[in-house]
Amino acid sequence: MAQKSDPNSKLIAENRRARFDYFIESDLEAGIMLFGSEVKSLRQGGSNLGESYATVEGGELWLINSYIAPYREAKTWGHEERRLRKLLVSKKELSKLWNATAREGMTIVPMKWYFNDRGLVKVKLGVAKGKKLSDKRETVAKRDWDRQKQRLLKAH
Repeated sequence: MAQKSDPNSKLIAENRRARFDYFIESDLEAGIMLFGSEVKSLRQGGSNLGESYATVEGGELWLINSYIAPYREAKTWGHEERRLRKLLVSKKELSKLWNATAREGMTIVPMKWYFNDRGLVKVKLGVAKGKKLSDKRETVAKRDWDRQKQRLLKAH
């Protein structure tokens, strides 16, 4: 039986470049600590995950260089656009992430932000290994060939 998509969950931002630049080994869902003005700005759709990454520092997981547009109505009590944001994961998941980054040389890449069915902001993180230039060329060639195949099948 196919799963029904939840009408309350809403995609905020997606890092489409992550799958091109990295081999995604595994992924996990994390909560994020935000100010009220940040949540309101996300509901309006002003965010970008393109240049962001996550790191384990001091026994905590932090999202670095993610952009949330300023919320106009919160003039004096607004937020910084590119501040460090704390990600919420269990201690067991945190130790796995620390092992992956410190020992295995992996990177933690945010893949998308979304509102879950309860209206909370969640971040889907990918534990990834960087691609070399030749791997990226191979990905582009495969994508082009798949498009060409679809065109040929549609024509006949």
